[in-house]
Amino acid sequence: MGKDVIIACDFAGKEEALTFLDKFTEEKPYVKIGMELFYAEGPAIVREIKARGHQIFLDLKLHDIPNTVKSAMAVLSRLDVDMCNLHTAGTAAMMTAALEGLTRPDGSRPLLIGVTQLTSTSEERMRKELLIDHPLDQVVMAYAKNAADSGLDGVVCSPLEAAKVHEVCGKSFLTVTPGVRFADGDVGDQVRVTTPARAKEIGSDYIVVGRPITRAEDPVAAYRRCVSEFVG
Repeated sequence: MGKDVIIACDFAGKEEALTFLDKFTEEKPYVKIGMELFYAEGPAIVREIKARGHQIFLDLKLHDIPNTVKSAMAVLSRLDVDMCNLHTAGTAAMMTAALEGLTRPDGSRPLLIGVTQLTSTSEERMRKELLIDHPLDQVVMAYAKNAADSGLDGVVCSPLEAAKVHEVCGKSFLTVTPGVRFADGDVGDQVRVTTPARAKEIGSDYIVVGRPITRAEDPVAAYRRCVSEFVG
């Protein structure tokens, strides 16, 4: 698995998303399709972007009873995405069911990544609102270990947690890290953030970058800057 920059295509609809992707005449960036775009356009937008030659991380964060997640993953697997995810808080039974649903008859499947704690979550919020009294770092590592033991390929985590996840779960266990901003950029609503260069140093396998690229004056230049800083 090589390092890669994934662009978060968090757009309200097809026209806006495709207009953005049309700017990339030389590269075919790895893209994340999240809830906003998927709920607006449905599976058709996934097929269209895939047909254009992009790898796709389908970011729907499934979290339900095991049988429901298994059935949903079987549907998502047929979309030929490269990566999808779920909430690790759904427990091991849900994660193993998800893998069963995701695996195609020929044995192939997309990468399956688990969300530990969202990068907008601080330890204070976790304690006060979620009633989780353990330190945030311990919670993330426990969730990551559960995901690894359940057979997942990696976790979504803060880039600040990537090195520790590799310590706990092994070097081959992938870390997909949002919360990446340029050193001279705005952090927005994220709490646990770092730069592409620092994410590379810490050990992120993939970084997910949205607004610093999608809202840049020159998105292609911003993407290339990300790749230069993170991939080298």
